[in-house]
Amino acid sequence: MTETMDLFTIEENILRCGVDEAGRGPLAGSVVAAAVILNPDKPITGLRDSKKLSEAQRDALAEEIKEKALAWHIAEASVEEIDELNILQATMLAMRRAVEGLAIVPELALIDGNRCPVMKVRSEAIVKGDDKVAEISAASILAKTARDAQLMVLHQQYPDYAFDQHKGYPTALHLARLAQHGVTPVHRKSFGPVKKLLG
Repeated sequence: MTETMDLFTIEENILRCGVDEAGRGPLAGSVVAAAVILNPDKPITGLRDSKKLSEAQRDALAEEIKEKALAWHIAEASVEEIDELNILQATMLAMRRAVEGLAIVPELALIDGNRCPVMKVRSEAIVKGDDKVAEISAASILAKTARDAQLMVLHQQYPDYAFDQHKGYPTALHLARLAQHGVTPVHRKSFGPVKKLLG
């Protein structure tokens, strides 16, 4: 870990993007990833792990990131891809798509977590990077706000499931609604509670 942190200090002047995902744990919806290259001439205050920010703070920061960053891109892997590949591989796919979708090609991708997707850009995994590296914090905020917005759309489509409240996570409310109303096309059929209902 220390070696990794030292590595960024040495590589401060290279063009780097931060990458993070949202939605690995939920039972429904796609997994979303974002990649962000910040602009050193347009600093953004208040960047941190999206989970430590309120919804209003995240929404405001997401707008500022989109306005000020040199480049940003949000990508996803679908429910079908999650079921086909498994959630880890689908997450890696979404992250790779996010990096490859950037309008500027970075020299280094800093990935939140302990593993990197296979891609052309050199990458470095940073455990808890979303609270240590500004670029990863920014990616974390974009991924989280994009996924939350996606779940609000699913709530409109499937109002009986209360997606607006639990955002697809396996809460008691979600599990109760799932048992009551059955599995929808947006549920991940490879995930335990859903698979169990399908018999």
